[in-house]
Amino acid sequence: MKKSIINIAFIAGIAIMAVSCSSIPFLGKSSKSGNSSSGGASGKDVNQEAVLPRDREHIASKAELKTYTSEEIRKGVVKGDWAIESVNGKSAVGEKAPFIKFVPSEKRIYGNNGCNVINGTYKYNPSDSTISFGKLASTMMFCSKEGITDTEINQALGAVKYYTWEVKDSDYYLHFYNSYRRKIMTLMHQNFDFLNGTWLVRQINDTPVDVPDMKLVIDVDEGKLHGNTGCNILNGSLEIDMDAANSISFSSIITTRMACPPDMNFETELIVALEEASAAKPISPDEVLLFDSQNKQVLRLTRTTDK
Repeated sequence: MKKSIINIAFIAGIAIMAVSCSSIPFLGKSSKSGNSSSGGASGKDVNQEAVLPRDREHIASKAELKTYTSEEIRKGVVKGDWAIESVNGKSAVGEKAPFIKFVPSEKRIYGNNGCNVINGTYKYNPSDSTISFGKLASTMMFCSKEGITDTEINQALGAVKYYTWEVKDSDYYLHFYNSYRRKIMTLMHQNFDFLNGTWLVRQINDTPVDVPDMKLVIDVDEGKLHGNTGCNILNGSLEIDMDAANSISFSSIITTRMACPPDMNFETELIVALEEASAAKPISPDEVLLFDSQNKQVLRLTRTTDK
């Protein structure tokens, strides 16, 4: 009887695993029907034991420094979060924002192909500008045909052979090429180096602010925010969102609870503005604007050397 119970539990466990997570051949997957076949542009087979992250939280937990040094750019280092901008000359717009997260410590990539979660390995050689992806896997969600398809992104990744760097203003670009050196994919790095440092709050929404102690200290690498509301100490987290260019969010904002004088007290307005902020744009090396989801300016910050 005991043996029968164990056998039943074992079979049930297999059934649950089969339903909860699928590992499929990465190239040549039909985005319409969800059926799969091996082959495709590169002829690579998927690693059937690949672990498929089920959500963005899993992907975001793969912590890597998001910023670049000038030396890393010169050396052609490939790491961090990249939005897929175009594939074979077409804008990469899918049901979800397509992106790739490069994790050098694991030599792996995680991301989304516009519909399904993807992962695999990657290797590159800056000396000859080669890069390739292997053991690629994808979930099998039903995908619409609107915009660029997940299959097109999958096939392009499988055909990648070379890469080049490009720096435009505050954004970085990676261009991928096939074996014939034809450009097949462009990615943009969400570069928020300009946010690093100490900032004075000069304006909240339409209201000018003149509170010398109201300062924010932002550390992009660590994803941390701390500062002073002009009365209380403030701490929080900074997250970079791959869904849109210049997209950020502040969360887990907490403050001390000292009683503050009513005159010139913008504490509540500051916290609300930080929670509403969804995009950041530099207008000079020493001034940054933060906008909400409706593109309305919620904060104006100016750089300071005071701590």
